[in-house]
Amino acid sequence: MSTEGRAKLSVLIVVEAGCLARWVLNLADALAAGWSAAVSIRIVDSAPQDSALASLLALERIVLRGHRPVWTDRIDGSALAGRLETDGTPAPKVVIDLRHEPGGEWPARTLVLTPRFNGQCGETALASALFFASTPRIEIVARAGDADPRVAASGFASLEAAQGIGGAMEAVWSRVIPLIVKARGELSRKAPLADPSGREIQPISNRQLASYGAKAVSRAAARAAYRLCCHAPHWRVGWRRIAEGGDVWSRRDLAGARWNVLGDPGDHFYADPFPAFRDGRDWLFFEDLDHKTGKGIISVVGFGEDGRPGQVEPVLEEPWHLSYPFLIEEDGETYMVPEASLSGEIAIYRATDLPRGWVKEAVLVSGVEAADATIIRHDGSYWMFAVTRDGSGGYSDTLAIWHAPALFGPWTPHARNPVLVDDRAARPAGNMVVRDGQLWRPVQDCRNGYGAALGLARVTQLDPDRYDQQVETVLTPNADWPGRKLHTQNYNGRIEAIDGSVIRPKLGVLAGIVEARTKPAGQ
Repeated sequence: MSTEGRAKLSVLIVVEAGCLARWVLNLADALAAGWSAAVSIRIVDSAPQDSALASLLALERIVLRGHRPVWTDRIDGSALAGRLETDGTPAPKVVIDLRHEPGGEWPARTLVLTPRFNGQCGETALASALFFASTPRIEIVARAGDADPRVAASGFASLEAAQGIGGAMEAVWSRVIPLIVKARGELSRKAPLADPSGREIQPISNRQLASYGAKAVSRAAARAAYRLCCHAPHWRVGWRRIAEGGDVWSRRDLAGARWNVLGDPGDHFYADPFPAFRDGRDWLFFEDLDHKTGKGIISVVGFGEDGRPGQVEPVLEEPWHLSYPFLIEEDGETYMVPEASLSGEIAIYRATDLPRGWVKEAVLVSGVEAADATIIRHDGSYWMFAVTRDGSGGYSDTLAIWHAPALFGPWTPHARNPVLVDDRAARPAGNMVVRDGQLWRPVQDCRNGYGAALGLARVTQLDPDRYDQQVETVLTPNADWPGRKLHTQNYNGRIEAIDGSVIRPKLGVLAGIVEARTKPAGQ
């Protein structure tokens, strides 16, 4: 039978009336597109929405978002025209149960998928987890008939771009959607049984809400003052020669030879360093962001015979932001794959006159919002790792992989994309390496904010159908590399480089403070 002649997959979303929010429509649209499905929505009675949560979301809408529409916004039946379940709706093959207490008798062959947050279901469980703890563990629990419920997909959403509890709920929901899509294909008897236990849902009290509101206002004021006086963030690059004491990969720490800081002009920050060696000289490529425009370009610094860095020079600029200048050698040529997520593609550039001359050679993947693409040759194939995003949620939690027979492709998406949804282990943080026959990748650990720490992950399974890794070391700024954050680590056998952020007052504000303090009394 042709595809046109087949009946569409019938999907039913079950949601409580008090929890009918904009995100449910986004879920329905995503399932209709991802599964080529006919999706309908059933609204069931429930207790009224938690009043404290409703007040909290209303407060945030005013204080944090200026009434900007968000996924937590309530909708009514008029927004569901043509989507509601009717007597003529086909019996569902898949049910997405969003209720606080899922259940009901479904036909034996019906697949029921239920999102859980720290082991509990529903909107209140998500809000409670975010209010009292942090980003919860997301689980998509699958069951069919009398079979034991199993965890078909799981992950942790990044809250790096979230504003308040409502923004955090949107970030989590935006990752629930791809996990639900993935769960239908992942379900098997090998999936782990769902643990029936979970953290108890702690309701938000009016007293806690009042305290939260006061803190939210003060935090918003503090952030505004900080951004008025300081560049936020301000990243800096550290580098050192690889000495007998070993590099970061062999030491599993930041100790050893002293890190040198690459000087910057103050109104620019430097980040994402990638070292290269060509024609007997060391070079360091990095993101160069102008604080005035918020737009990054790729710059380079060369090292002289004395081993010291020379003048910083811009080498690659596009109409969109560039960062993470990943480098790879192929047939005597040097190529760069910079992060350019705003362009909607992963492009590769060839060095025509290293380090200054670059020409766009090809587009490896198009139609994707991808960041920090990192390529490695492994077991006869080329593998490309990048974090992807679909216009919502964080930027650092969803890992996709592509594989190809050659550097220029064709590039094929991994069968299990996204292979990870994890804010602490997804985003690439530099070149992958092989040590003692094991493949390793540095990863950004964003559980405490974007770029807060750096993990060293051992890849335990990599083929077109499977991927697994194990983070074995987490590095954070310390006395060896002081600062606030750490999110890139690279080496080329001669030089290793890292980056991190520091508090950097704006030069104009700092000059004004100095002038005020030094002005004679009475003037």
